[in-house]
Amino acid sequence: MEHPYVPRDLQLPGYVPVSLSQSTILTVYGLSSLLLVFLVWFLSGRSRNISKLDRLLMCWWAFTGLTHMILEGYFAFSPEFYKDKTGFYLAEVWKEYSKGDSRYAGRDSAIVAVEGMTSVLEGPPCLLAVYAIAKGKGYSYILQFAISLGQLYGTFVYFITAYLEGDNFSASPFYYYAYYVLANSFWLLIPSLIAIRCWKKISSAVQSQSQKKNKIR
Repeated sequence: MEHPYVPRDLQLPGYVPVSLSQSTILTVYGLSSLLLVFLVWFLSGRSRNISKLDRLLMCWWAFTGLTHMILEGYFAFSPEFYKDKTGFYLAEVWKEYSKGDSRYAGRDSAIVAVEGMTSVLEGPPCLLAVYAIAKGKGYSYILQFAISLGQLYGTFVYFITAYLEGDNFSASPFYYYAYYVLANSFWLLIPSLIAIRCWKKISSAVQSQSQKKNKIR
């Protein structure tokens, strides 16, 4: 069956069209994400020692961690998702998203590598960051800094490889800007802000420790 992706000559033998509507896919994703954020926000609010900013960060790390592990993990380890006939939600998500970037349906090696490493190497640490913030662990800032750098690296590789390959993988300008640009821009903006904050916190702590040592001498 003919697929809706660009380039039109992309070979996808056994392709099965998306069975869920775009609105259904986006609504399920949006509502489940909001439910998760609400849950983390509510539970973190039971502790008076956690600031509102840290509570927001816990929401972000929970959201992005589960996104990496569940959504991206499914893609990385399901090479024939485009053949799915059952209407399985995760397969439907990637069939729909591929309209914005057909490299997913075409199993581009760079995309598979980035998504696979992201799901395995960044997903679990994101959830660890939630725990570290909640418990005020000393490694919280360095952990968040490291994950943010990893996310930035992966996102830059994602955009740069598309550019080097001609940046012609979207079915229409709508899908290009809504899926490819907007959806991924959050993983440039938010990790950048977190990395800057963590850098300042770590630098301040190191400087403070250095000053204490100088006073002792």
